[in-house]
Amino acid sequence: MNKIMLIGNLGKDPEMNYTPSGMAVTKFSLAVNRFKKSSTGERQEETDWFNIVAMDKRAEVCNQYLHKGSKVYIEGRLQQRKYTDKNGIERWMVEVIVNDMEMLTPKSAQSGSSDSFLAGHGGDDDPLGDLGDHPF
Repeated sequence: MNKIMLIGNLGKDPEMNYTPSGMAVTKFSLAVNRFKKSSTGERQEETDWFNIVAMDKRAEVCNQYLHKGSKVYIEGRLQQRKYTDKNGIERWMVEVIVNDMEMLTPKSAQSGSSDSFLAGHGGDDDPLGDLGDHPF
C-alpha cells in the first residue's frame, strides 16, 4: 500500500500549469511540523517539507483557494520521478500525488494575513491548536 496523510501549511502560493492535453496540474510545497525530545529531554520542533502535486479538478481547487500559509490536510501517494537539473545532472525527486485535500484554515483567516499560519503556528486563535497535542 502506498498512502500518505499530511497536515501542514503551504510554504508558497500554488503554481498551476496545464499538460499538452489540457489537464490542470498544481504544485506547492507543504511544511509539516513534528516534535521530538532532545537528549536533555526538551521538546524540539522539526519541520519536514513535501512537494505536493494535484491534478484535474483538485488542481483547480488548490490553485483557487489555497495560498502561502494555508493549513491543509493532504492524502495521497508517494511517487518518485527522475529529472535533469539545469547543470545536466540526473536527479530523483519524491512527490505526493493528491487523492484528497481538505482546507483547514478558517474562512475568516483566509482573506487576511497568512503569515501566522505558516509552518503550523496558528497562535491562540487556531481552532486546531498545537498539532503536537493531537493523538494522531
